[in-house]
Amino acid sequence: MGVQPVAIIHTPGRATHDNPGDLLTRDEVADLFRVEPSTVSEWARRGRLRSIRTPGGARRFRAEVVYAQLQEAEAEGTTATESGEASAEGATV
Repeated sequence: MGVQPVAIIHTPGRATHDNPGDLLTRDEVADLFRVEPSTVSEWARRGRLRSIRTPGGARRFRAEVVYAQLQEAEAEGTTATESGEASAEGATV
C-alpha cells in the first residue's frame, strides 16, 4: 500500500493576519478585495493571484499572499476600481 495524500481541511472564516498559513476560499478573497468572486477566479486564471486546487477542483488562496497583496493595493489606493478589478499587478505572488 502506498502513502495516501493528506487533504488540507479549510474552515471558512478562520484565516487571519495572526494565522497567515491558512487558506482562503474564492469568496473570502473577493470579500477582502471588494470584488465579485468571478473576478478572483479570473485573476487566478491569468496568473495574477496564485491559487491551489483542491482534489474537488475548487481554488484556495494562501492567506499570507492575499493579505500582502491587499495591503499593497490599499497603499496604492486601488482596492477596487470602477471595472470591479483590484490592482494585483506587480505584486509577488
